Amino acid sequence: MDRYGTDVLAGDWKVPKRGRAVETPADHGLVVEEVTTDWCGEIVAVDRDLHTVTLEDRRGKRRTFPLGTGFLLEGKPVILTPPVTKAAPARPTRTASGSIAVHDAKARVARASRIFVEGRHDAELVEKVWGDDLRIEGVVVEYLGGVDDLADHLRDFKPGPNRRVGVLVDHLVAGSKESRIAQGIMKSPVGKDVLIVGHPFIDIWQAVKPDRLGFKEWPKVPKGIDWKKGTCQQLGWPHRDQADIARAWKHVLGGVRGFQDLDPQLLGRVEELIDFVTAPGS
Repeated sequence: MDRYGTDVLAGDWKVPKRGRAVETPADHGLVVEEVTTDWCGEIVAVDRDLHTVTLEDRRGKRRTFPLGTGFLLEGKPVILTPPVTKAAPARPTRTASGSIAVHDAKARVARASRIFVEGRHDAELVEKVWGDDLRIEGVVVEYLGGVDDLADHLRDFKPGPNRRVGVLVDHLVAGSKESRIAQGIMKSPVGKDVLIVGHPFIDIWQAVKPDRLGFKEWPKVPKGIDWKKGTCQQLGWPHRDQADIARAWKHVLGGVRGFQDLDPQLLGRVEELIDFVTAPGS
């Protein structure tokens, strides 16, 4: 017996107890644990641009983490990578707004009536959630740069009984400039064929439920600071220039799968506009 014949350093003696981390696609439905916080949850969203993954725990709460190292899968370390693109899943039975999906239906010839939406991000959100429904109904959504331009738009459009206009306005609260403009138009000769509604949010981003993005509530940004930049700063998101803000909005919009991810105060207003412009004879 050679009691000195065994080399204790032979082999991979530095290997961790749980093994070495291996790359694993961050596929939806995979349950992983983030080691620094012990947060365990199902993967519900992956943002390729921000390189983040969102986990939802058994209570329905969500948190967002950077992709990469620091995760356990069935007790073994993994390096989460963006998921591999898969074949298209079975077509959904409902639209993002909750309506019954009508597959392969041709868009209806556009009605004369219109919906104007103030703000580019607002229009993109309306399109994402209600786009399928609006195409079936033949309703065209037009981007409105600002409520100050509304009177000019209506003068050119010439609303009437068969040319109704619904308008979604940003941050429409009592006593504001926006509310005074809206009241003036509603009292004008075209007012009976125009419906102006608004949401109470400072910015349409706030209509997205914050837990869908991994935090409890939207930050409170002091007056005098640009709301979007201030929000990104407090959330730890890049906010140096407009490109950063655009990427942040893409991340926010990416957290919206359908109506269930939006505040009811916005849902009701949009549905009210759709009913108004699709009423018989409009």
